[in-house]
Amino acid sequence: MSDVAAPAVLAPEPLGILGGTFDPLHYGHLRLAEEACQALGLCGVRWIPAGLPPHRAAPAASAQDRLAMVRLGIAANPLFSLDDSEVLSSQPSYSVPTLQRLRSQLGLQRPLVLLLGVDAFLGLTGWHRWRELFDLAHLAVATRPGYELAADQLEDVLAEEFRQRQCHAAAALAAVPAGRILTFRITALDISATVLRALCKAGGSGRSGASGRYLLPDSVLEYISTHKIYS
Repeated sequence: MSDVAAPAVLAPEPLGILGGTFDPLHYGHLRLAEEACQALGLCGVRWIPAGLPPHRAAPAASAQDRLAMVRLGIAANPLFSLDDSEVLSSQPSYSVPTLQRLRSQLGLQRPLVLLLGVDAFLGLTGWHRWRELFDLAHLAVATRPGYELAADQLEDVLAEEFRQRQCHAAAALAAVPAGRILTFRITALDISATVLRALCKAGGSGRSGASGRYLLPDSVLEYISTHKIYS
């Protein structure tokens, strides 16, 4: 019998999942993904633009334009990848079917971390089949400096899930594939997609002083201008 020890099997690193309309993509989105990689020990972030978001009015930009803007905005970061499946689908974009599809591709043991803002998490009970999210992924909730998310801010059913599932160390996300909730702080960037669309529209009409520059990547701003997305 050989005395040579078998090589250790390394557990797969957690992969971040960031969905949204990205109408348009801006530095708030990019900074959230960047800081999530650092704070949570993610191997990367997979961006998934929604094709047909079911819980809001139709985005101002088409699905293909939003996909193109995300592709341009994340191109320089090797930790970021793009998933176009929701844009190409004719079905509404719900998180549970999306995560089920990712599970079928990546396996049951890969830790997946769904990245959310506080507002999205506070409204989680209104999501389609929201309880099933915990069977498919961890939830990482981005909070601004000086803000602490507590169970008493949540609806009773969500508060109970929060109490049972909350962990306080990023390493816990790598230990199991899904089911935990972790909060992490990000740099506060008060950038509104609604305001950006208005700025781009005003800039396109020639109004003096209206500009989205330094609020979103130049490549995205150029795409908006060239294709007259919001004007």
